[in-house]
Amino acid sequence: MKLSGPFKQIVTLNHLPLKGKLNDEALEIIINGGILTENGIITEVDNYDSLKDKFPYSEIDLIENEQIAIPAFTDAHTHICFGGNRANDFALRNSGKTYLEIAESGGGIWSSVKHTRAASEEELVDGILKRVDILLKQGITTIEIKSGYGLNAGEELKMLRAIKIAQSKTEATLIPTCLSAHLKPKDFEGSSEDYLNYIIEEILPKVKEENLVKRVDIFIEKSAFLPEESKMFLLKAKEMGFQITVHADQFTPGSSRIAVEVGAKSADHLEATIDEDIEFLANSNTVAIALPGASLGLGEPFSPARKILDKGGILAIATDWNPGSAPMGNLVTQASILATYQKLSTAEVLAAITFRAAYALDLEDRGIIAKGKKADFITYETDNFQNILYNQGSLAPSKVYINGKSIL
Repeated sequence: MKLSGPFKQIVTLNHLPLKGKLNDEALEIIINGGILTENGIITEVDNYDSLKDKFPYSEIDLIENEQIAIPAFTDAHTHICFGGNRANDFALRNSGKTYLEIAESGGGIWSSVKHTRAASEEELVDGILKRVDILLKQGITTIEIKSGYGLNAGEELKMLRAIKIAQSKTEATLIPTCLSAHLKPKDFEGSSEDYLNYIIEEILPKVKEENLVKRVDIFIEKSAFLPEESKMFLLKAKEMGFQITVHADQFTPGSSRIAVEVGAKSADHLEATIDEDIEFLANSNTVAIALPGASLGLGEPFSPARKILDKGGILAIATDWNPGSAPMGNLVTQASILATYQKLSTAEVLAAITFRAAYALDLEDRGIIAKGKKADFITYETDNFQNILYNQGSLAPSKVYINGKSIL
């Protein structure tokens, strides 16, 4: 049993609803707090001196200087398993080329496919671990990672195996997602519908046999897969026992509605979501995941986060860290910028990168500092938790705890 503290503030995020808008006044803040952990689980959260008296034989993890504690972050949407670099895409976009024009000229996702196919499994593992370490230093201890740069059975399995190997080499929680339906590969002979059937018949059975993922994703867009064929694909994947999530409404509206109709855990992107679909989304338990890094990378509008919350929806914020449209990979910076443009409260942002983001990954055991929750939390050397967003990512965590153990 270990007692960590004293903390000037512990922002627990306890007792907050899963859905809808949040006021900062609703935040539970424990002054001069302590966190008692045992076997990776939080057992008590209270005043530090009271816990010290109550548990006199506990190991003391003394926190020096003024520090605050909050739950560790979850990044619920990344593509950090990849080979190569797409700096040229960024330069072309800034010179006036569109995302689709770049893709048609050999850049875009297909460029990453070629580089990822050329990379060995070991190289992919090494790249994942380097990026995971960067995220860990930001206080992100749970990380979703998609495939989708292989686009055939052998290469998709290579990516997913690399993620599995990386999991064995890090204390972070890695959540793999099969995104073989990222786009129809240029070297596939047949229609996009034929390719989706190929995924169902040739990729997903092997993925299931090796127990590589529990989640399946698809990119619904004019440049990828059309709504009706995507809906059929998602329903088939669901029948096979997979949880489903959707790249929805990035450039054109309508696919977030499909995500809700098929019972997806999340609809991610939403830059083009229209008002009537916001209400449809908000009235469901499908998490709306905003990806401000993609908006910044592509010069596109931000997801309508304020409207989603005001209508009662579940909002999460993730980095979309990928080699093309969202190369930044800094969650707090992106969330702070989104908050500025969408007028999100500190409570709404913190919820969106902790327990609401974890819910999108079907993980309800974390994202809150409370008895019985996974002991993943982070500390900042500051006297006020508001400084985290105020500094827009430049204030780094002092310590990162996973299962009650300080790893950084």
